[in-house]
Amino acid sequence: MATAQEPERVSAADFIRGFASWRLRSARRPVVVTHHGKDAHVLISHDDYRRLRKPASGEAVDALQASLANLVEAIRDAVLLFDRDRRIVALNPAARDLVAGDDDLLGRQLVDIFPGFGASLVASHVARLIECRERFAGEVPGLLHPRQWLRVDLVPVPVGGAMILRDTSATFEGVVEGDTRAATIAAIEAQGMIGHARLSVREAIEDANSALISMVGVDALAIRRVRFSALLSIATRRCFAEALETVFRTGEPARVEAELISREGEAVPVTLSIAERRGAYASDGVVVVAVPRSPRAG
Repeated sequence: MATAQEPERVSAADFIRGFASWRLRSARRPVVVTHHGKDAHVLISHDDYRRLRKPASGEAVDALQASLANLVEAIRDAVLLFDRDRRIVALNPAARDLVAGDDDLLGRQLVDIFPGFGASLVASHVARLIECRERFAGEVPGLLHPRQWLRVDLVPVPVGGAMILRDTSATFEGVVEGDTRAATIAAIEAQGMIGHARLSVREAIEDANSALISMVGVDALAIRRVRFSALLSIATRRCFAEALETVFRTGEPARVEAELISREGEAVPVTLSIAERRGAYASDGVVVVAVPRSPRAG
């Protein structure tokens, strides 16, 4: 009987008569088909055959080159190949979309395609790439359009160099917007009379500034995780709850007049502005801004 390490043997006649059975057995171990008592053929599974088959070196190189070419064609980054004279010799579809060009781009100079090339630091880095094979990666403004930021990677290749580009303008706009918001918050804190708090979707206070804490007369730790409506007078809680519900339902900011109750029990008239904090997939809660107002005359 054949062991797990040995192939099974079968005569050609028996193999023909029981092909279906021997085909299934070959999935577990090789089956040697004999002819006149001598080993003639071996039946193995397709997976074993693929592991045993080694392509010729030329075939492997050709397959690799084809795979790399298909990869460059498919990626979303713009890729341009240029020779030592800075002329475009190849580019992928993403590069054509970025520069809004066509096949006439081939053979053109980099400076003809990128209006800001000559005045940018990319020109000197391209020169160093060609002469010294020095790589470069950085964010560059105005290379293609004014106020547009491009992530530029320069990589040496046998023909000359490769330029990989990605539009990062949205990222920089987000940074500017974030800086503006931070400056706005700093200005509010400097004013000292405007309170604000970050609430969860369950209305729990996650964070509050010193102005709001001062209005209610408690310390920062005592106010955390407290429901914001608990800080309001009973008469104004319903209006706040309705405004909060409207914000979550519509996504539009709301404003409501209310009264904060201090630790000493005094009513502090305020105008509350409520805006939703929207995450990538769902609401993260709201921000509430409290501006003191003069009490109505009796």
